[in-house]
Amino acid sequence: MSDRYALLVPSPRHAVAHDGTFTLDAGTLLHAEPGLAHLVRRLLHPLNLPLADGSAPQGALSVRLEDGGAAEGYRLRVTGDGVEITAAGPDGVRHAVQTLKQLLGADAWRAAAAGTRWEVPCGEIEDAPATAWRGGMIDVSRHFRTKNTVLRYIDLLAMHRMNRLHLHLTDDQGWRIESRRHPVINRRSTHRPDTLVGHRRHSNDYDGTPHGGYYTLDDLAEISAYAAERGITVVPEIDLPGHASALLAAFPELGTGSREVLGGWGIGSGVLKPVPAAVKLVCELVDEVLDVIDTPYFHLGGDECPTEDWPLDPEVAAHMAALGVTEARAMHGWFLRQIGEHLAGRGKRMIVWDEGFQSGGALADTVVMCWRGDAIARQAAAAGLEVVRAPVYPTYFDYDQSDLPAEPLSIGGAITLEDSASFEVRPASWSEEERGRVLGGQFQVWAEYIPDERALDYMTFPRACAIADAVWTGRPAGHADLIRRLREAHLARLEAAGCEYRPLDGPHPWQQGGTGRRARELNDPRRSVASWHAWRDEVPEVEVAVSTVQRGS
Repeated sequence: MSDRYALLVPSPRHAVAHDGTFTLDAGTLLHAEPGLAHLVRRLLHPLNLPLADGSAPQGALSVRLEDGGAAEGYRLRVTGDGVEITAAGPDGVRHAVQTLKQLLGADAWRAAAAGTRWEVPCGEIEDAPATAWRGGMIDVSRHFRTKNTVLRYIDLLAMHRMNRLHLHLTDDQGWRIESRRHPVINRRSTHRPDTLVGHRRHSNDYDGTPHGGYYTLDDLAEISAYAAERGITVVPEIDLPGHASALLAAFPELGTGSREVLGGWGIGSGVLKPVPAAVKLVCELVDEVLDVIDTPYFHLGGDECPTEDWPLDPEVAAHMAALGVTEARAMHGWFLRQIGEHLAGRGKRMIVWDEGFQSGGALADTVVMCWRGDAIARQAAAAGLEVVRAPVYPTYFDYDQSDLPAEPLSIGGAITLEDSASFEVRPASWSEEERGRVLGGQFQVWAEYIPDERALDYMTFPRACAIADAVWTGRPAGHADLIRRLREAHLARLEAAGCEYRPLDGPHPWQQGGTGRRARELNDPRRSVASWHAWRDEVPEVEVAVSTVQRGS
């Protein structure tokens, strides 16, 4: 039983097992101040622990705060006489309880556990995260996820001591946010008539089935509050000025290119114009979200934005002339900075994908989310900006998980569990100053080929366990050690929590692609592990362009 201390995910900084056990059951007293007591009882929901009066009695679960520790750090001590948790703040208490649940065994992750009596192995843990940003991104635009799915993923992130949920809420294929100020968006931008079947490079077949949905502002407020109770900050993303086709279905006069909600994938031609009227609209939509989501961050996207049509549009051309700008690309940076200044006025920090930095769209406190490899991430860090590392390889979970023909359809491949276990959030090859600008990292689950919740589980776990380990410890998870922890303990925890993860040896029969719509396409030469790795190593470094428009103009 003492081996449980060696089977935690993510790994703690220091853990040692001792002889003996402590029995935790419904009769165990909880000694904690009221706010902390509520937190602990909610996380240990199969037990409704009675509260102790006065000083901590022997045989209790005791929780207290101490000054001087790391912001999210904690100390957990289990003896034959009880359980003691000390932390600098509520986040540390949350992490300690999540660790305690892993020590209890898999049944602690069930909604109701028969008997609710556990023998907890004695030992001590001292722990704190190595990075401040530990997250996961879920694309709810390409395929909509219900509110309940989002809430469940908040619990799964908290289980792994993650603290950021990045929601990709808008794209060409659907706008997933209610607007009370502009209800035309709810009518025109939140659904599409059908969806592409198969892979975008090989199919023009659409399924003929409408797809859509959106979160009401009340839903988003609920999601934000639910996440906050679990120590997770929601990072909303409105991805503009590119990927705007769905928004332009409601406001066609404000864009160029496609002006309908798209059912296919790739980089759409629908782009919001970089003009004051479009900036005003976006700021109003941003304000609606920030009125209900309590977050210090707002992600403006800024990726994959075709700009070649902008100079051909009379309104954009006139605005460029007024600003003295000759390059369309510079207007990309102008657009992002305008909204960034609005966010700053509300006390929020702008986040952009690395193209936003490349086009000069970053403000002094902008966080750059780097997905196109190390070169641009190092350039952003060298420019004094804080960076969240989210490189395609190995943090994108919309890619194949192996070379097995049975894998379901995905965007490409393969990014294996071993690849994700190699993720180094602060690479040793970077300078000390560059590493110091890395806030942390996150995984990404883009949803073009992930149609439902069961497929989402399959594509996300257990690869997410590897990223969670890396961003908590500050070092790669290590494939062999991670496999051991997964096989001997953690997969059972995921199963008890209701997560339909991918088995280590390959998909269950019902998770396979088969020969129908979800069949993996095997003829793409870039889809094997070896060829994908070779292509990845040949990706050229990205050069950063200097904007010709000054900040704030």
